[in-house]
Amino acid sequence: MTVKMTVNDFIQYFNQTKDRIYKEKDYVTELDSATGDGDHWVNVNKGFEQITSGLKDAPADLTFVDLFKNIGMTMFSSVGGSSGALYGSGYVAASKICKEKKYIHELDVHALYDVYHAILVEMMKRGKTEPGQKTMVDSLYSALQAYQEAMDAEKSEKEIIMAFIKGANDGAQATREMAAVKGRASYRTDKGIGHLDPGAITMAMQLESLGKYILNKE
Repeated sequence: MTVKMTVNDFIQYFNQTKDRIYKEKDYVTELDSATGDGDHWVNVNKGFEQITSGLKDAPADLTFVDLFKNIGMTMFSSVGGSSGALYGSGYVAASKICKEKKYIHELDVHALYDVYHAILVEMMKRGKTEPGQKTMVDSLYSALQAYQEAMDAEKSEKEIIMAFIKGANDGAQATREMAAVKGRASYRTDKGIGHLDPGAITMAMQLESLGKYILNKE
C-alpha cells in the first residue's frame, strides 16, 4: 500500500472520528469524572461536531493549509477548557508546516508525520508539558515515536501505520501509572495514579481512527 491522504480523505476521517467520539460518551465521561470535571467528552464532541458541520460545504479546491487553519480556529472558538487551546494551536501549526513545505492537496507517509509532529510540538509548547505527565501528549508522542522507528527501520507503509495505531493506544494506556502534573488530577493526593487520562484516550481514538481510515482506504 501507499499512503496518499487528500483533503477529502481528511474530511471523511473527521466525520468517522466524530461518530467514534460520540459513541464513547459514557466511557470517556466516566474516566474524566474519576479525576477531573467530567466535561472532557462534551468539549471534544462539540469540537468534532463543529468541525464536521463547517466542512459540509467545503470547496473542491480546499488546501491542507486552509483545512488545518480552519480546524484550528474552530477548536479555539468552540471547545472549552485546555483542550480547545491545545487542539487549536496544534492544528494552526499543522497549517503552517503545510504552507512551509508546500503540502497542498496530498500527504504521503512522510508529510503525514510532519503534520502530526508539528501538532505535537505546538501542543507541548502551548501546554508547557512533555511526555510522561499524564496528558493527551502521551498518546500522540508515543504514536509518533513508533511511526518514526518504523520509518527508520524501513518498514512497509502498512507496518508504519499499524505501528502508529499501536503507539497511540500504548501511550494512552501508559497514563494509568503516571502521576498527573497538569489539570485537576494533579491536585489529588494520588495524582491520578491508577486512572487513565481521558485526554490521552480521546487522542488515541482519533489517531486510531486516522490509521484505520488509511488502512481501509488502501
